[in-house]
Amino acid sequence: MKYSKLLAALAIGVVAVTSVACSSTATRESTGQYIDSSVITTKVKAELAAEDALKGYTINVETFKDVVQLSGFVDTGADKASAGNIAAGVEGVDYVRNNIVVK
Repeated sequence: MKYSKLLAALAIGVVAVTSVACSSTATRESTGQYIDSSVITTKVKAELAAEDALKGYTINVETFKDVVQLSGFVDTGADKASAGNIAAGVEGVDYVRNNIVVK
């Protein structure tokens, strides 16, 4: 009897911890959101790499909850705008924070 109560309590504890660990907060993504963000980051990087005008630049891409942040340095405002437009056009992107600096 005691063994079954202990096992039930343990099972409830595991479920509680698992549900908290997989939930999202304002500063933390759930597991699914993290995977989605990784996919979006990869797609944005691929699109930026395919753009001839941006090939000579190192543009960093980070995604958190469908918001893409771009950073790095480019030579012209047009290149900065182009990178932002490319990122915004990727499926799943809700917003782009374009922190690229024009040197």
